[in-house]
Amino acid sequence: MLPNFDYVRPGSAKDAIKHLSSDGARIHAGGTDLLNCLRDGVYGANKVVSLSKLPGLKGITESGGGLRIGAMTTIAEVAGNAAVKERYPALAQAAATVASPQLRNQGTIGGNICQRPWCWYFRGGYNCIRKGGDTCYAVGGENQYHAIFGSDGICYIVHPSDTAPALMALGASVAITGRRGGRRVALDKFFVGPGEDAQRETVLQADEIVTEIVLPAPAGGLKSSYRKVRERQAFDFALAGVALALQMGGGKVSAASVVLSGAAPVPWRSEATEKALLGKRLDARTIAKAAEAAVKGAEPMDNNAYKVPLFKGIIEEELAKMA
Repeated sequence: MLPNFDYVRPGSAKDAIKHLSSDGARIHAGGTDLLNCLRDGVYGANKVVSLSKLPGLKGITESGGGLRIGAMTTIAEVAGNAAVKERYPALAQAAATVASPQLRNQGTIGGNICQRPWCWYFRGGYNCIRKGGDTCYAVGGENQYHAIFGSDGICYIVHPSDTAPALMALGASVAITGRRGGRRVALDKFFVGPGEDAQRETVLQADEIVTEIVLPAPAGGLKSSYRKVRERQAFDFALAGVALALQMGGGKVSAASVVLSGAAPVPWRSEATEKALLGKRLDARTIAKAAEAAVKGAEPMDNNAYKVPLFKGIIEEELAKMA
């Protein structure tokens, strides 16, 4: 059952931030994750603060050759936007794989990058490390969907967002407003790993909201894609996924950004793969080395070692398509 709470719909960011400063306040954007968390007892709420009436948080607009995406823009709008599909195909492809059509029409891009983990121990009745306990129950438990990178030996969740890896690969940043004013954070600095704070996923403070996501102008010769493998094609989180953004020049890779999904507690940037690609032609030898580099140092547990060859396979296939 849902807990009892006050519900407010402020008409300005200033009022929203004021409400969020009160104890036990929670943000309501699309609500698809919020309602699950409240129903499952992941956290409580004394007040739910809706962002639906705040001006300027919806829509996709041109900005200096790039795009600004309001945080309340739905996932479906992002997936179907002509400019996104033409200039940032990795993001359009990632958005199109999120959840189900119903959830894509309700869920927002801001909510998607800020959603809480879907680990069944975190969502269930376990006082795990992420909820303030002292145990990660995935270690020695049911861990077939858990992390093979970035756990720091503390928490083995995988970050659930599909759009976050694509946005990170494309060099996006987020605009944040709060009681202390506004700030802009590059997406690769936005997420928090277990070694830094095992009870948080982002740098957001309790009284801060993401207002928009900013994509830079795509560089010349940029190719991008997002590939996701899941158990059910209709609706599921990534078992393994990869966002690629490669800048090509003279038949070689002049810049590369490779970010994995379903791999780690944060969208996992594979610098080893990027290094294996830089300055090289996308031939079979380079592709094989890059895929091998992507899984070097992986630390699978008892039930998720299958992710290692799975990541290698999808990276090889996606790079071969780009070639």
